[in-house]
Amino acid sequence: MGKNTFRKPIKPTGKTKKSWFNPFAFMEDKLDVSGLLGESVPVKLVPPFLYAAFLAMIYIWSNHQAENTIRKIDRMQQEVEDLRADVTTLEAEYMFASKQSEVARRIKPLGIEEIEEPPLKIVLEK
Repeated sequence: MGKNTFRKPIKPTGKTKKSWFNPFAFMEDKLDVSGLLGESVPVKLVPPFLYAAFLAMIYIWSNHQAENTIRKIDRMQQEVEDLRADVTTLEAEYMFASKQSEVARRIKPLGIEEIEEPPLKIVLEK
């Protein structure tokens, strides 16, 4: 009968061609995670890291939404100030145009004159 022995690992003779880019293999090569954690990542550490990553994503999203809201508020405040200035200008023009002397000046070219005496009250007797 034969003797049981360990098989020697076969070393690759050249670079193998990768069919597609594997970012995890790239990170493993560049970061040397196996030196820090050993040969594999402890499974008990994965849920806390995923939870922390989830909280970080929520924090980033919340800050992004807050900044967008602040920009919208600033834009709306500027628009309200512009509209308030327009309303004030229009009110001033309306008040000036509705003065009796201004109305009389505008209707003079039409041949309509202002009445000098007050109107008469008509009283009917039954």
